[in-house]
Parts: sequence; structure tokens; C-alpha cells
Amino acid sequence: MRERLLNELGGVARQQFLVYLMGPYEDYGEPEKAAFDRLLRVRDALRVEPGVNAFLAIDANVPLDEMDAATQSVEFARASNAVAFVAPRGGRNLGVGIEVGAILERIHERASTEADERVVFAHEKTVRSAMIDSLSQRWNVTVYSYGDTEELIGQMREFVSNVVSRELTGELSDPGSEEFHSNDDP
Repeated sequence: MRERLLNELGGVARQQFLVYLMGPYEDYGEPEKAAFDRLLRVRDALRVEPGVNAFLAIDANVPLDEMDAATQSVEFARASNAVAFVAPRGGRNLGVGIEVGAILERIHERASTEADERVVFAHEKTVRSAMIDSLSQRWNVTVYSYGDTEELIGQMREFVSNVVSRELTGELSDPGSEEFHSNDDP
């Protein structure tokens, strides 16, 4: 899946660094305009600075009749250097919650704990739940709260830049390496 994503997505300064950006952007098949626009702005900002290949599921061009949405989410996350979940106040967050749980459990199954260090969950300050509170307790996930889109973009840039730096220094392994995938199922 990683090679397919790299071939599908456009060129950026750090072409090999994939960031899967998730959040609600459809309401019964129709885009939730504010949530969708926010995700697009975050994606586009990350593609400029720090210059990574940030993408939404719709950017990957994998038809649902080829691979269902749940499987896509898990596969995109496994193929990516970093995964970012965004939960806005007004969005339908049930799907995001299901995806967060499924992806984090799949990532957490890896013997290496470094995989969950590549995950960030950002929620609008007014979105509160016991599940959000438990993300950093059960898994080693970074959790941010944001007030507006500019603050969210700044947090995502900081998180992604940190993961880029940790990969460059060897603190985190390269997702394209065999070492990174050594504990994956065949």
C-alpha cells in the first residue's frame, strides 16, 4: 500500500513522508463543508511546511469496491509515517471514533511501541469525552485541543516536524524499512 500511495500522491519536498489525515467530512454522502474545508487546509498546509505528503482517504484514489473504508483506514495508517485524527465540534465524530479505536488497536498490536508515537489526535476545545482522555493513557498518542484552524495547523506542523526529525536521527525507524514492518502479519 505504501508504494501505491507514493505513486498516487503528488510531489512535495519530503515525498517519502506520508501523513494520513483523518476526520469527519461526509454526512450521509454529502461533504460537511466546514469540517471538510478544515481538513483540506491542514492537508495543504502540511504539504507546504514541513513539505510532507499529507493526504485524506479520498486523495488515495482507492475505490470502495476494491477495498472497504475500514480496511482502507487501517492500511493507509500502516503505510504512513504519521497519522492525524481531527475531531471538530460540529462534525459527526462517530466514524472518527470507530476508526481511531480500530487503527490504534492495530498499531498497538505491534511489539514496537514507536508506532503509536506517530499518532496525534486533535479535538476542538469544546469536544470532550472520557475516550479522548484515555487516548494518551491506553496508547502513547499525542492529544491536542485546538480553538481554530490556524492553531490546529500549527499543532499538526509541530507534531509532524517532530516525527520527521525523530526519523532523520534514527530515533524512529523508516516506515519503508523491513524493521518497521517486522511485526506485521504476513
